[in-house]
This record gives sequence, C-alpha cells and structure tokens, in this order.
Amino acid sequence: MNTPKKTQKHNPQSLILVDSDGVLLNWEYAFAIWMEQHGHEQQAGGEFVYDIGERYGITKDQGRKLIKLFNESAAIGFLPPLRDAMYYVKRLHEEHGYVFHCITSLSSDVNAQRLREMNLAKLFGKTAFEKIVCLETGADKNEALEPYRDSGCWWIEDKPENAEVGHELGLRSILVEHGHNMNHVNEQIPVVKNWREIYEIITS
Repeated sequence: MNTPKKTQKHNPQSLILVDSDGVLLNWEYAFAIWMEQHGHEQQAGGEFVYDIGERYGITKDQGRKLIKLFNESAAIGFLPPLRDAMYYVKRLHEEHGYVFHCITSLSSDVNAQRLREMNLAKLFGKTAFEKIVCLETGADKNEALEPYRDSGCWWIEDKPENAEVGHELGLRSILVEHGHNMNHVNEQIPVVKNWREIYEIITS
C-alpha cells in the first residue's frame, strides 16, 4: 500500500480524499446479507445504529470480530457501488481531471487489501485512484489524514468523527448521510444524500 509522504504537496484543484465503505461502496448492504447467511438478524431500528453489536443484538466484541471476518472474506471483493457513486466519480475524474486518494479502515490483511483494490478498479476504472491506503479494521484516520493537513482538499466520509477530524485538519469535509449519522450537526460540514450533491458542491 502507498502511504502519502508528509513532505508531499497536495493540490485541492485535482485531488479528492475519500473513504470507501459507506461512501464509494455499499458495505452495509453486503454486510447485512452476509450476516443473514451466518444466522444473524438485524434488530428493529438497527439501520439507525452505528455500532454493529447493538445493531444485531450481540456484544461489541462479537460485532468487531464479525466485521473483521467479513472484511477479510472473499465477499469484500464484490461490494456494489453506493447509490450513484460510479457515475459521478467517473465524471469528476474523466471530465474534471480529479484523482482520488482512498483512505479506508478495512484490514491489515494483504489479500483483503488486494480485493479492495480490484473491487474499486472494476467499478470506477483503473486510473481514478492514485492511492488506496488500507488501515486496520475500524482504525481511526487521524494519522492517515495528517499528511494532507491544511491542503484544503475535499474529504468525503460517512463517519462523523472522521469528517470532524478532517475538518480540524483543514480539509473540506463532506458527510454522506446514512441512518446512523442523521443526527450529526455541524454547519461547516455539508451532509449529502448522494454523489450528485457531492459533484455539484465540488464543481460549483
């Protein structure tokens, strides 16, 4: 995996930083199917809860272990795109010249990382992603975002804590709306429902 160097200068006119799960890929949908296949049923209202343990009526530790198992399974290489991500990522790349650095808390497993790279390339093309940085499952992104401090690059996330970190580091954070983050409020971080809205914000 390529890790951005701290001495590198990043041009906000040509670079967009993105999370993967819940931003580019529909991880929740694929995980829900996988959990059902393994005998786990989502609790009523689970779609509004971020913690997987609470969502499925199991312990936090069990939830973390199941996420890691899923992220390191063959299924991780076949996640569908989130909403209209394919269309607008390709437009930003091909029509406006943007490239993407993906920072994803996936797994430290090399095979899982390769499957993620293959999944993104298949859906979004081989040239859109200049870097794909895979962190350990559930890892914070503070350190991975630090090299981009004060660059003014766009940072697209679905986890409010990571969007806030990016904002504090001088990035232009955008939060992709899901059931689990609908109550997050920060007037300086736009909340969007789809990539069409992201496209309009970035190109306006």
